[in-house]
Amino acid sequence: MKIKTDMRNVEIDFVVTDVMEAIKVYEAIFEIERIDVTKQPKGLNEVIFKIYGTSFHMLDENPDYHLIAPKPGDPKSIWFNIIVPDIAGTYAKAMAEGCTEIQSITEIPEMKISNAMFTDPFGHIWMLHQIHKK
Repeated sequence: MKIKTDMRNVEIDFVVTDVMEAIKVYEAIFEIERIDVTKQPKGLNEVIFKIYGTSFHMLDENPDYHLIAPKPGDPKSIWFNIIVPDIAGTYAKAMAEGCTEIQSITEIPEMKISNAMFTDPFGHIWMLHQIHKK
C-alpha cells in the first residue's frame, strides 16, 4: 500500500481578538466544519475550520508574535467571498450576530446573482454571493 505524501494545500490565515468568541459567531452564520481547536490561554489559541471545503486558520491576537487583529475604522483590502445557497438567511444570521452592514443584499439581475457585504465583530469583511442561475 502506497501512502500519499502530497503536502500541498491552500489555507486562509487571519487574526481575531479571541478565536473562541469568533468561532461561535462564524458557526451561527455559516456551516462550519471544525478541524482543530486548541485550548490554550487567550493569545495562544487557534482554530482550523472549513467553510464549503475551504480551509481557514484563525489565530488569537498576540502582539508578542506580531499577530494583530483588525481595529475599528481600519479598512482592509481583503475580504472573504462565500457563495451561499440562501443569501437572505445567511445575511440575517450575520446581522443577528452583531455584524455591521457594508452593503445590503443587492440583486444583479443581468449576472443572475445577489451579493451583500458586512464586517464581523472582529473587524473582518465578508461578501456573500448567491448564484440564482448559471
